[in-house]
Amino acid sequence: MSGTPHRVPPLHTGSHDLPVSPELAAFMGAGWAAGPLPGDVRVPACAATPARRARLSARFPGERLLVPAGELRVRSNDCDHRFRPNSAYAWLTGLTGEDQSGHVLVMEPSGPGGGHEAVLYLRPRSVRGEGDDAFYRDRRYGEFWVGRRADLAEAERLTGIRCVHLDGLGLLPPGRDAGTDPELATALAEFRLVKDAWEIGQLQRAVDHTTAGFEDAVRALPRALAHPRGERWVEGVFGLRARLEGNGTGYETIAASGAHACVLHWIRNDGRLDPSELLLLDAGVETDTLYTADITRTLPLSGRFSPVQRRVYELVLAAQEAGMAALRPGARFRDFHRAGMRVIAEGLADWGVLKHAERDFHRRYTLCSSGHMLGLDVHDCARARAEVYLDGVLEEGQVLTVEPGLYFQPDDETLPAELRGIGVRIEDDLVVTADGARLMSGALPRTPDGVEEWMGTLLEG
Repeated sequence: MSGTPHRVPPLHTGSHDLPVSPELAAFMGAGWAAGPLPGDVRVPACAATPARRARLSARFPGERLLVPAGELRVRSNDCDHRFRPNSAYAWLTGLTGEDQSGHVLVMEPSGPGGGHEAVLYLRPRSVRGEGDDAFYRDRRYGEFWVGRRADLAEAERLTGIRCVHLDGLGLLPPGRDAGTDPELATALAEFRLVKDAWEIGQLQRAVDHTTAGFEDAVRALPRALAHPRGERWVEGVFGLRARLEGNGTGYETIAASGAHACVLHWIRNDGRLDPSELLLLDAGVETDTLYTADITRTLPLSGRFSPVQRRVYELVLAAQEAGMAALRPGARFRDFHRAGMRVIAEGLADWGVLKHAERDFHRRYTLCSSGHMLGLDVHDCARARAEVYLDGVLEEGQVLTVEPGLYFQPDDETLPAELRGIGVRIEDDLVVTADGARLMSGALPRTPDGVEEWMGTLLEG
């Protein structure tokens, strides 16, 4: 907040609302049952969040710390984008719902030892019959418009944190705000680099649901191939699984057929599917606790790789195998990328695409790094310092992706014609263990033979 008083947004009623007479207001305010939440409900991460807040307290002794959930953002006129809480707020409170917009966790200095008391400033459930008409008039926050919220006592039971009304936030003295303070934001990102057992379990759940989503997408290919926007058919099928099993997708799905696969973040997904081409599907389910998977498979739309498609695929797979073999505690984070790129460069040199493998010219065809941390964000812990993350060493409990790729642009005249327009990426999620790394997404086949057999089985079924 940095000294700026927090402003509570005014009642959001909409331009077409009719005036409310005193008689109607009295009628609307009376006759409602209590409807409390079950008393034994807790947020899933409730057991883990006190230790997380204690780490934050120890890092900034005696300082007032504010970690906002974030605010709603307008999509169009009086329609907002779907809300997702800030990841640091979710990690510290365990609260992940769409009803958290505007809420702020405050770590209030307490006592001479530099410790803190956690206080959650939130917008509680409307108190009906006491002059509060927000529950039926406020289109943005009213529970008749967007669903029930917890009252203060219920929120305390949910989180184990003392909860107070959001109105009191503007009375606080200034403090460090994670939304504007780089040091605080960096610390919160670095705390999340190593996952605990509960978090790894959530990530495995996200991976498992994502595996089911990929199976759904393959089963849907016959209908997708028949539609002029087959990429969107695939995207929609995966999105259905993501919403059924979790909060939704962890990022915008990439369903890229043919040369669209050479566009790294192709999310337009408006292309037709051609049986002679490949489909690059990069997608992840985000759990209700907001942990996301991130998996890519490149699939032959005919069910069989052509010889040239198989050759490109096998080179990318070999690079991925080399990268995964480099994962272990104490290894440099960049080691797995370098291992994979050595394989790519040597393969391109063997093909005659490059004159030699020693220089970095392979980057014309690979474009980006070969992986990233994974967790509450698909590119997790991005605010961490380079010396701790990108130039740091791996530790047991870190979860990351390994995703080398080759992207042969359709207009690249340095390539033989048969390679142009082919894009291949293979991406898997792994957790660093005491002696190496465990493949979390191994239920999805990666070898070309395995992919063909898997697709055949699903399509026959």
